[in-house]
Amino acid sequence: MQAKQHHANDHELPVILNLIQTAFAYMDDRIDPPSSMHKLTLADIARLCDEGEVWSIGNPIQACMALQAKPQTLYLGRLAVAEHCQRQGLGRQLVKLAVSRARELRLPTLEIYTRVELTENHAFFMSLGFCIKEQRSHAGYDKPTYMVMQKPIS
Repeated sequence: MQAKQHHANDHELPVILNLIQTAFAYMDDRIDPPSSMHKLTLADIARLCDEGEVWSIGNPIQACMALQAKPQTLYLGRLAVAEHCQRQGLGRQLVKLAVSRARELRLPTLEIYTRVELTENHAFFMSLGFCIKEQRSHAGYDKPTYMVMQKPIS
């Protein structure tokens, strides 16, 4: 399937917001602190489009991600795949696109954050060449709450 880039005034942004919130809902009883997706708004998605890139796959939209260039890395966030479309390669396709964008932007790494409790996410990203760079804590926590994972871009 062809990936599509979205812009801040795109009429499909509500679909993307709903996909993210629905796809991340399974985490509610598993992670602490709660996911920031509960606070995510259409204005936030539009801002991601303006300050970075928002991509989707499918018509209707079945998977999405946000990319943001940072010093020496391209941050990949909000990677979401509709539950009925999981294990069909859509997440892998989006990560492959993110690698391509990092190359085009001449950034040496691709970076994602994943919660420490979500071991299946660690395994997925490791299968795509990501390594755990470090563990970090959300404000107010004295133990690690998420991992920074990076993939070198060659």
